[in-house]
Amino acid sequence: MPTSTTLDKLSLKQHAEIVAIDWAAISDSEGRRLRALGIDEGIAVEKLHKGMFGLNDPIALKVGRMMIAVRKSHAQAISVTLTPATIAA
Repeated sequence: MPTSTTLDKLSLKQHAEIVAIDWAAISDSEGRRLRALGIDEGIAVEKLHKGMFGLNDPIALKVGRMMIAVRKSHAQAISVTLTPATIAA
């Protein structure tokens, strides 16, 4: 059975698939920006980096061939299922 969590709780270099997004927790303009960057249900992501000094904000993700940054508050609204690295490649 796949393990589910939120994007902010992934370990670095962990691959996952987005299974749900709480769009109500994200403003309309920020939601449009995330969708434009490829963030949506069914998309494979990899957590690459997180902010320094214990803040963990922003979080750098690999989405397809792009690296994007999302706020921790947005990552908390994104539910993911852990996947093997070969799926996200």
